[in-house]
Amino acid sequence: MKKQHWVILSLVSVALLLSGCTEFNEPISKDSTGFWNEFIVWPLVSAIKYFADLLGTYAWGIIAVTIIIRLAILPLMIKQTKSSKKMQEIQPKLKELQKKYASKDAQTQQQYQQEMMKLMSESGVNPLAGCLPVVIQMPILIGFYHAISRMNATSTFELGNFFIFPLADPAPALAITAGLMQFIVLRTGPAMDNPQMKIMMYIMPFMIIGFGMALPAALPLYWVIGNIISIFQNLYIYKPWKKDKTQPAQNGGAKK
Repeated sequence: MKKQHWVILSLVSVALLLSGCTEFNEPISKDSTGFWNEFIVWPLVSAIKYFADLLGTYAWGIIAVTIIIRLAILPLMIKQTKSSKKMQEIQPKLKELQKKYASKDAQTQQQYQQEMMKLMSESGVNPLAGCLPVVIQMPILIGFYHAISRMNATSTFELGNFFIFPLADPAPALAITAGLMQFIVLRTGPAMDNPQMKIMMYIMPFMIIGFGMALPAALPLYWVIGNIISIFQNLYIYKPWKKDKTQPAQNGGAKK
């Protein structure tokens, strides 16, 4: 699992590097050149503009594009969530392996790694399943940031408002909403039963609030809509209300 965390950290670092190396505050048009502009930023701008013209405002355009993107990657997200659920289910067996191979010498640790990978394979757990949605979403998220920033810098686009929130300016209330909804996403998922993921339940919402307060309101709007979809996804797969009912019985059985 540590390798997975390093992969995600590396992806975030690359994403931040990309965001600093491209013309995020320059106007955008169909004539803009470069792979990033032609295949990520401009297609997102075009899609947002198309749905904005169709639905009446850029806010609804952003919402429509967000829903389409999240529905397109929904199979990957469900696969990731199911893999996390299976990982949660085999935690007792993993702890037994850790006790069995507690020695830190190289040979014992090699045996532990082999047994752990065998257990995961037999249980249908893919330790890298959580990385693929991150790999896909990171360019989209940064692309959204660039699209909004560069639309705002282009005189032909007027982003307007989402209710009382100007889409081109930071909106602390919307950022806080995005952070709270991220907490609900993690609360309804596997985080509560996994000590490693439980830490993220308290870190991620604050990170989103922090970034959301500094970025245009269109980005927190993207997070809010995406998190709504994730909440329904978690409710469908994890059914946390059933877990809450069965947990006391399990605890009671353990005491006996």
